[in-house]
Amino acid sequence: MSISSLDIFIILGYLVVIALVGSFTGGRQKSTHDYFMGGSNVPWWAVAFSIVAAETSSLTFISIPGLAYISNLNFLQLTAGYLLARILVAVFFLPAYKTGQLSTAYSFLENRFGITTRRYASMVFLLTRIAADGVRLFSTAIPLALIFKTAHYFNDWSNFEIYALAIAIIACVSLIYTYTGGVKGVIWADVVQMSIYIGGALMALWVLLGYDYVSLKPAADAGKLTLFNFDWGTSIADFFRKPYTFLGALIGGTFLSMASHGTDQLIVQRLLTTRTLKDSQKAIIASGVLVMVQFTLFLFIGMLLFSFYKGVPLADPSVPFSKADEIFPLFIIQQLPVGVKGIIIAGLFAAAMSTLAGSMSSLSSSVVLDLYKPRLKNTDDRKELKISRIITVLAAVVLIFVAFTFIALNQSVVEIALGIASITYGGLLGTFLLGLFFKRADQKGAIIGFTAAIIVMILVSVLPITGLIKPIMHWTWFVLLGTIVTIVIGNAFSGKANRGKS
Repeated sequence: MSISSLDIFIILGYLVVIALVGSFTGGRQKSTHDYFMGGSNVPWWAVAFSIVAAETSSLTFISIPGLAYISNLNFLQLTAGYLLARILVAVFFLPAYKTGQLSTAYSFLENRFGITTRRYASMVFLLTRIAADGVRLFSTAIPLALIFKTAHYFNDWSNFEIYALAIAIIACVSLIYTYTGGVKGVIWADVVQMSIYIGGALMALWVLLGYDYVSLKPAADAGKLTLFNFDWGTSIADFFRKPYTFLGALIGGTFLSMASHGTDQLIVQRLLTTRTLKDSQKAIIASGVLVMVQFTLFLFIGMLLFSFYKGVPLADPSVPFSKADEIFPLFIIQQLPVGVKGIIIAGLFAAAMSTLAGSMSSLSSSVVLDLYKPRLKNTDDRKELKISRIITVLAAVVLIFVAFTFIALNQSVVEIALGIASITYGGLLGTFLLGLFFKRADQKGAIIGFTAAIIVMILVSVLPITGLIKPIMHWTWFVLLGTIVTIVIGNAFSGKANRGKS
C-alpha cells in the first residue's frame, strides 16, 4: 500500500487552492452581516450545493459506502423523509425567517418568546454542533492518517499521534478560508468541493466497474439490495427498536431533517444569505433532490466494494481494514492508479472540509449574534468583526480537541454523529413548532419543554449504552420523541396569562 509523489502533490495543491478560493470569493467584509450572512446576495443554486456539502459530505464519502458494505440499502429510505422535511421547512419555517432582519435561526425565538429562549437554544446548538462535528472532523482524518501510515517517517508514531496530526492539518486548512472569507467564502468553496468529491466518487465507481469480477450480484445474493424494510417487529416495543424500518426512516428522516434544516444554524445561516424568500425555498428543496442522488451513489459504491472484497467480514484477519469507515479509503489508497488516487483523496478531503468550515462559521455566528451582541448596546462593526474572527479560531481549537476523543472508537461515524444530533434536535424542533403553531405557548413553557425533551432523550440514548436497560428505540425515532415531549410539556407549563389570548 503506497501513495506516489504525484498524488501527494495533487492533494497538497488542492488544499492550497481551496484555501485561496474560499478566502478570495468571500470578498471584503466590513461587518458581521457580511461575515455571517454574505451580504444576503448569494445565488440560490450555490446555497443548495453548499447545504448538501455541509450536511452530509464529511460522513457520506467515508461512512456510507462502509455502511452499505456491512448492511443493505435501507439507509436510503431516510432520503424520502429528508425531501419531505425540506418542503415543510420551505413552506412554514422560511417565511418566518425571511421576514424582517433575522441574523440567526434563534433570533426568531427571541421575537416569539424572549431573549432567554434565544440564548438557551443557541447554547444547546453550540454543544450539539461541537460534539457532532468533532465526530466529522475525526472522520476526515481517517484517509490522511492512512496515508501517513504508509510513510516510513511515521513508523515510530502511535496511532493516536498520527490521527492527531491528521486532524490538526484538516482543521487548520478549513480555518484559513473560514477566517478570511466568512460564510460567503465557505459557500463558494463548498460549490467547488462538492464538484470535486462527487467527481472523485464517480471516478472510483468507474474504476470499480472496470474489474470483470466486480458486480452487484454478490450483494444481491446476500440480500443487500433490499431498499424497503417493512418489518413491523413482534411487538410495539420491538418495532421502535428495529433499525431503518420504512416508517422509522420516513418519519424519523422527516423530523431529523426538519430539525437540522429548520432549526440548526449550520444550515439556516446559509439560507439567510439568499436575496429573497423564493430563492431560499428553491435552495432547500433542490438540496433534498441532490441528497437523494448523492446517497444512492455512495451506497452503490459500497455494494460494489462488497463484491470487490468478496464480502469478507470486518473481523477477518485477511483484510487490512477493521472498521467499516476504513473500507473505501483503503480501496482508494491501495487500488486506484497514480494521479487518480490523488484526485479522489482530494475529493475526500473536500467532502469533509465543507462541513468543518461551515461549523466554524455557524458556531462563531451563534456565539457573537445570539450570546455576545444582545448584551452590548454600543458596539461598532470593526470590533464585532474582530471578535467574530477570534471566536472562529476558538471554535476550530475546540473541534480539534473533541475530535481527539473519538480516535479510539470502533463504530460507524455517520451513525454516531446523527445519534448525537438527534438527542437535542427534538427539543429544538419542538420549541420552534411551539412558536409557529401554538399561540398560547410562552417562554416559560418553551424552556421547560425544551429541557424536558433533552433529559428524556439523554435517558433514552445513554441508559441503554450503560447496560442498565435494553434499547428503547432506534435513533431514527429520537427527534420525533423529543418534539412530542417539548410540545406537550411546553403547552402544559405555559403561563395562565396566555391562556386567555388567541
